[in-house]
Amino acid sequence: MSLSAVRSPRRRKPLPGRCSDARGRKRRVTGGSIAGVPGWRHLELPSVGSTNAEAMALAATGDPGNLWVTAGEQTAGRGRRGRAWASPPGNLYASALLIDPAPLNRLGTLPLVAAVAVRDAIEACGTPSGTRLAIKWPNDILLNGAKCCGILLESQGLSDGHLAVVIGCGINIVSFPEPGLYRATALNREGISATPSSLFAELAIAFEAALKLWDGGRGVVAIRERWLRHAEGIGGPIAVNLAKGRLEGQFEGIDADGALLLRTSDGTLRQISAGDLFFEISGHGGSGAPGRVQE
Repeated sequence: MSLSAVRSPRRRKPLPGRCSDARGRKRRVTGGSIAGVPGWRHLELPSVGSTNAEAMALAATGDPGNLWVTAGEQTAGRGRRGRAWASPPGNLYASALLIDPAPLNRLGTLPLVAAVAVRDAIEACGTPSGTRLAIKWPNDILLNGAKCCGILLESQGLSDGHLAVVIGCGINIVSFPEPGLYRATALNREGISATPSSLFAELAIAFEAALKLWDGGRGVVAIRERWLRHAEGIGGPIAVNLAKGRLEGQFEGIDADGALLLRTSDGTLRQISAGDLFFEISGHGGSGAPGRVQE
């Protein structure tokens, strides 16, 4: 997986007369504390264009990170590759802001952390017997074979030389968009009783736990094992739509950097860092059915 960065993080000495944190960043702290998650803050907004954009804007003005931004609705939500993300009230829209979470060469595995955390948070809300809750590469969550969540990671180099990383999560609780690229569903529809506030409480705890397991990229082996334990479709046939074509083969898992491993019919093992994954390559329904949805 790739995580774009504008510039490498570097240390900077604080300027005289300015209140700075241990990283040398001028502090502009917003939000209140989060129960059960010491060291993190929560900024709750009724409505916002995009929680990711809001979190990144706060980073640019000096927020020290470890901040969650949530909103009751988004008026300009977006998914991967600039796709629009439907964001009506009743669902959870949350973005976590991190500053310099790991060296650049380890950041590519941060999406694994996000996927594991979101899956764990949904499970903690209580799932009916027989519920299938799985991770779809690279970091979508499937509930009984349908997409219930999308995750968008963005990074930006800041003027003081540090790196801001934002992990945005859109989780369908009460509603989901019309059928599209992937079949979608919502938690309440599948028998999971959750509200934006109750789900956020679980998400904040699960994300902190997964982040500690990842340990700035040093714990990638452990987080990869957690990801693989809940991954959808490993060992089965898949197709991946790429920018310059389509590949079909068998899903062999992911490598140490989070790239998808696909074995083609001639035995070649391909590493794929970005693309749209489909499990049912014949196109007959399921989570890989053609169409258009949040992505």
